Amino acid sequence: MRRFHSLLLILGVFTTSLAALDLPSNVEDFYDHVRDRRKCNNVLKGGFHSEEGDGGNFGYCGDFLDSYKIIYIQGNKGQLANMDIDCDGIQNGTGYDGRCASSTDTQSQTTFWETLRGYNVGQSDLNSNVHPYVVFGNQGTKQGWPTFDPRAHDVQPLSVMAVVCNKKLVYGIWGDTNGDDGPEAMVGEASLSLATACYGNSVNGNSGHDDNDVLYIAFTGSEAVPGAQGANWNASTAEEFQASITDLGDRLLGRVGSGASGRYVLEKWAVFATVIAVTALIAG
Repeated sequence: MRRFHSLLLILGVFTTSLAALDLPSNVEDFYDHVRDRRKCNNVLKGGFHSEEGDGGNFGYCGDFLDSYKIIYIQGNKGQLANMDIDCDGIQNGTGYDGRCASSTDTQSQTTFWETLRGYNVGQSDLNSNVHPYVVFGNQGTKQGWPTFDPRAHDVQPLSVMAVVCNKKLVYGIWGDTNGDDGPEAMVGEASLSLATACYGNSVNGNSGHDDNDVLYIAFTGSEAVPGAQGANWNASTAEEFQASITDLGDRLLGRVGSGASGRYVLEKWAVFATVIAVTALIAG
């Protein structure tokens, strides 16, 4: 019986496996550009932590909110965010392989379960083993607790998000938010299926990816929402679900202009030229 149970767990790993996509050149360029800039200039809200005990220098960045209609998470000195594992939502459902059992902070519902249920597609909530979702935004009522609601900037529930991790691209949805149940306000978290696509089956409910090199991109506007018919909410595997939103994700990533690193070089040369000009005026 134990050997049969182990076989089921192995099969479960395969059913939840999600293949990451090749990283488009414009997105790779943008990723490098963001890290080269070292910090966000238009912090929509800061004071968040990527891991407990760090400096709390992470925030939601709006540097390209107007030009590309995106928001992303960034820290200082070129840091982005890590990837903790979120196992909230449907428990022991389709694709369950036991890895979420180690989670110590699982919630029985995700933030937008009512929105999904309102689609009338037969799903009561998201399933971390099947739906590649991102935890984005922060709620809380504790005194002094930083909060951020992406909806204030027109990022809509269950909209498509793009995640750059391990030099790969994974499409997911905005499916949950961070609460105030811990000692510090955190960022950098995704469902088990999304994390598995990035880092393989070694991740589990209590062990994710610690380095702050993951780029989470949220898109504004209703066009980023697949809705009831635009995604396979009843998919039996994470790969099936991602396939149903890939075309939409590709269109949304088309907003991100290529050559961002080149523009950064031009920005630095512009600053350098200004310094030379000012120096010449002073010398004259």
